Amino acid sequence: MELTGVELRRVRMPLVAPFRTSFGTETTRDVLLLRVVTDQAEGWGECVAPAAPLYSSEYVEAAQHVLRTHLIPALAAHPRLDAHAVAPALAAFKGHRMAKAALEMAVLDAELRAAGRPLARELGAVRDRVPCGVSVGIMDSVPRLLDAVAGYLDQGYLRIKLKIEPGWDVEPVRAVRERFGDDLLLQVDANAAYTRADAAHLARLDPFGLLLVEQPLAEEDLLGHAGLAEVVRTPICLDESITSARAAADAIRLGACRVVNVKPGRVGGYLEARRVHDVCAAHGVPVWCGGMLESGLGRAANVALAALPGFTLPGDTSASDRYYRADITEPFVLRDGHLAVPTAPGLGVDPLPDALAEVTTSTEWLPR
Repeated sequence: MELTGVELRRVRMPLVAPFRTSFGTETTRDVLLLRVVTDQAEGWGECVAPAAPLYSSEYVEAAQHVLRTHLIPALAAHPRLDAHAVAPALAAFKGHRMAKAALEMAVLDAELRAAGRPLARELGAVRDRVPCGVSVGIMDSVPRLLDAVAGYLDQGYLRIKLKIEPGWDVEPVRAVRERFGDDLLLQVDANAAYTRADAAHLARLDPFGLLLVEQPLAEEDLLGHAGLAEVVRTPICLDESITSARAAADAIRLGACRVVNVKPGRVGGYLEARRVHDVCAAHGVPVWCGGMLESGLGRAANVALAALPGFTLPGDTSASDRYYRADITEPFVLRDGHLAVPTAPGLGVDPLPDALAEVTTSTEWLPR
């Protein structure tokens, strides 16, 4: 393929309800989309960088800047244009994995559309639908939390993840377990809100039979997580700490985790996400697909990834209406607790022109 140009498009998508984590509260997503145009096909990518550098060092304004000034020019100058060439073409630039992942996703989509191959098959999917969990943000009261969980279970979600932070952890978990019973698949996500000094407190979650406790300590603190795993019986799952397949291998070797959350944007793209999956599978470590409040474009790609054999736990691949009243693609709809894996070429979904236009705040065309 030969690159013609890349469109950078910003869209503003209001959430159906505020989503609170230990980082803060989101009410709207400011999303950077990429449209890669080649001589054979077009492809779409979604950058999951948030508005502020709170989850990681990346944020949407910086992602757009580095794409415009460094990444896209480097890819345009590369002698070969296909998805496997993206990482080598951008290797000189440190970090910015979410921006790189969006560019790789768009090139991969264009390449697969031109070849008539679906992303799921390209990645090695073994299922035509994936089980879905839902992430429940921090609430202002336990009764409100219980009502929210009840609503998601009524919709058919198979697993509940509770966001936690100091002061909102043991009691909310206890209340959910007492209300909905021991059979509920339940896990918690701390988003690095705790320190090593909180080990004994986190061990108070052990009696509740959780699937896992996700990223309790800081991103860089692998040794701290390994030490915590000796105190806490609940399996430790790493999210922010897993930035590559090598990082996953190191964490597993250190005993820092027994489960891994795979987020393609965080590791630099879907090809590296597959490598993380393969490393974990080789070590017998289960993985699941995390979410970053993606639109239908990113959701389609995540569902395809979650259909790989090592994804044995329900992920955060929720239905479109979990976050958005109107998606920019045909909505993903939960059926019997599952989402169908797209089968059309590439991502298998397309933006709806009217819906896309309604939420677009700016566009920028970068010719080769």
